[in-house]
Amino acid sequence: MANAAKRQMTHPQVQAYWTAVDCGFEQVADVFEECVYEALTAMRRPEMEAYLEAARYLGKLGRGAEPMLVFLEEWPSVVHAIGGNALPPVIDLVRALQKSPNSRAITPFLQTLAAVARRLQSPGQLQRYLDIARDLMTRTTGSIHGHHSTFPSPGLIPLFEQSPFLLNLLSLGGLKNWVEYGILNYSRHPERQQEYFALALADSRAVLQRERRGTLFADVERQLDLYLRALWRDGDQLVPYSTAFDEMRKPVPYFDKLGMRVPDVFEAERGIAGIDRYRAVLAHMVGHRRWSTAQIADNWSPFQRMAVEFFEDCRVDTLLIREYPGLRRLLLALHPKPVEGACDPETTSCLRHRLAMLSRAILDPGHGYRDASLKAFVARFHALLQDGPASTADMASLALAYVAKTRRQSDQLARVHFDDTVIDYRDDNRHLWRYIEDSDDEEFFDDPEKTLAKESEITGLPPRHYPEWDHTTRTYRPDWASVYEALHPSGDAADVDRLLQKHAALAKQLKRLLDLLKPQEKVRIRYQEEGSELDLDVALRALIDFKAGSQPDPRINMSHRTDGRNIAVLLLVDQSESLNEKAAGGQQTVLELSQEALSLLAWAIDRLGDPLAIAGFHSNTRHEVRYQHIKGFSERWDDTVKARVAAMQAGWSTRMGAALRHAGHYLSARKADKRILLLLTDGEPADIDVADPAHLRADARKAVDELDAQGITTFCLSLDPGADDYVREIFGHRWRVLDHVAQLPEKLPLLYLSLTR
Repeated sequence: MANAAKRQMTHPQVQAYWTAVDCGFEQVADVFEECVYEALTAMRRPEMEAYLEAARYLGKLGRGAEPMLVFLEEWPSVVHAIGGNALPPVIDLVRALQKSPNSRAITPFLQTLAAVARRLQSPGQLQRYLDIARDLMTRTTGSIHGHHSTFPSPGLIPLFEQSPFLLNLLSLGGLKNWVEYGILNYSRHPERQQEYFALALADSRAVLQRERRGTLFADVERQLDLYLRALWRDGDQLVPYSTAFDEMRKPVPYFDKLGMRVPDVFEAERGIAGIDRYRAVLAHMVGHRRWSTAQIADNWSPFQRMAVEFFEDCRVDTLLIREYPGLRRLLLALHPKPVEGACDPETTSCLRHRLAMLSRAILDPGHGYRDASLKAFVARFHALLQDGPASTADMASLALAYVAKTRRQSDQLARVHFDDTVIDYRDDNRHLWRYIEDSDDEEFFDDPEKTLAKESEITGLPPRHYPEWDHTTRTYRPDWASVYEALHPSGDAADVDRLLQKHAALAKQLKRLLDLLKPQEKVRIRYQEEGSELDLDVALRALIDFKAGSQPDPRINMSHRTDGRNIAVLLLVDQSESLNEKAAGGQQTVLELSQEALSLLAWAIDRLGDPLAIAGFHSNTRHEVRYQHIKGFSERWDDTVKARVAAMQAGWSTRMGAALRHAGHYLSARKADKRILLLLTDGEPADIDVADPAHLRADARKAVDELDAQGITTFCLSLDPGADDYVREIFGHRWRVLDHVAQLPEKLPLLYLSLTR
């Protein structure tokens, strides 16, 4: 114990951390430094301090080294999955276990916590799980004559051990019901209770099958993420919540600055499968994010705000259907159809019922409603959207007019008609309102500006995880590398203009080449009713048919189109620390030369008209591969892009395989005859957490093979004079080494032209 406490760590800061935890366990000392490095990739300073304090507490429990050891190893994975805010409730449960006869359950609880967190994916969901465990502990811990808790809960440890498996099959609501059955039926039978929670009883498995209802979010998350990105071009984070714990006020979907919140399970409804219900929810939220504008709520009554929300929801749904007409069938299937006259205005508030009828009528041309006011406002709604998308302000004005036209004294009654008025694919519209002054009507919900410190604000997209090839075992390490992407910071666009002026003579040469490469060939398109000229062969046949008394073919014209280059190119730039070194024989750094080359290349391709994207990458262990968008495919070469090029900086390492896979993710979505990934680098793959250089080279080679299988051509331009051996190993014959780095601004555009010819 004493020797372990005096153990010297290799880094002074790690040594300070080791002193802070005040630990004498040899097992912990052996892995402490590795755990700290892992934790630093996931936590900021306050979270790190809380992590170490919790580890210190666990080491003083009197239960040996295991709880502390498990926590140090597992908690960084929990933070990666759901963030560090979950630590206080976790430690609270540990304290409750320690104070009860259930202290043996601490280690199983901590051992499975990371797997549980990855499945639940949000702090709120984890809190529900902790509540279920605490409820089981409280209700099944034995006592003598009801005075003292003496016997541990027989089912608690088996529950913790089975939780990862159970949450792969059940929602939190299903887990709650399954646990409740075990408590009610086996609370007085310790042995049977233990068997129930260990899934050793037939009725335990039967209840499990009974609770497996609906489509779990965790099972379709990847599909929904692809649906958002591919169909709606929205890549926001999806965050699940449970619907099983608030019986009075069922939560509904919503979105905020932290992500898009959806239920953790959807059952089939009205013949619509759970995954299609998810798609409808996400489509509606995307529509709001794209077209809705927040309105000042202070001077609107609750009834008026409700009307505005209904009208705006209808506008969003209408615009979604315009973009994808097939959505109408899905939305109408999920939209209830209130019965006209079902609400008695003499005894009940019917405003909600009238608005639900109006909403149905707007989306359903065959609604069959007879109310004159309803049909008049349906017509006014469609007239507003006839010439364009209209606006949220337009809907607000129309809603105000509707409330004024149709209001009744009975709308103020406390009894409200809710039947067939809940449209559950729509979100709660909290984003539609902003408040000038605090009031009783205002809800701040999860506004990160009010709940999070500045240092914890999310500034980029959530990470995407990629496998990494292990050449020693010839297998993939699943979800090994985490790629964080963000938009590149901006600098001064004028700096890039000066670079282009420096290379004005080279630009003139490139212009002459570009003029030769611009698409010139014309393709004839025949059989057109309207065109640029007459198609004589078809016209002659039509004349013969006419003379013979047959119906002639009216498509007697033809037109022409330019046979353009159908290519897509992504330039991936290594931004590792070595780019800060000065190029041989000059005063400029490799980074500065890269900026000049990128500027000339982007200028040239913009003139040529080819789709080009530019991205930079560097890494700081497998947990932090940074991928920064410099130019998108749809962006022109303008001051915005120039400013990003001007701000390029170099640092960290080169985890090439993960960056290649992520770049391929974007290229694979491009519809082009030829897709090229051009890599600009000054060295071989390397990272600070990899000792064997062959490992990352083999992984990069595997990534190139994967891209080949997707029809993506990978080419490497290396600035390392000694790169011949390893670059051939990675890229086969598709590479070139530039011995004189100062020639990069000239050679890179020419290389591009040769690859895309």
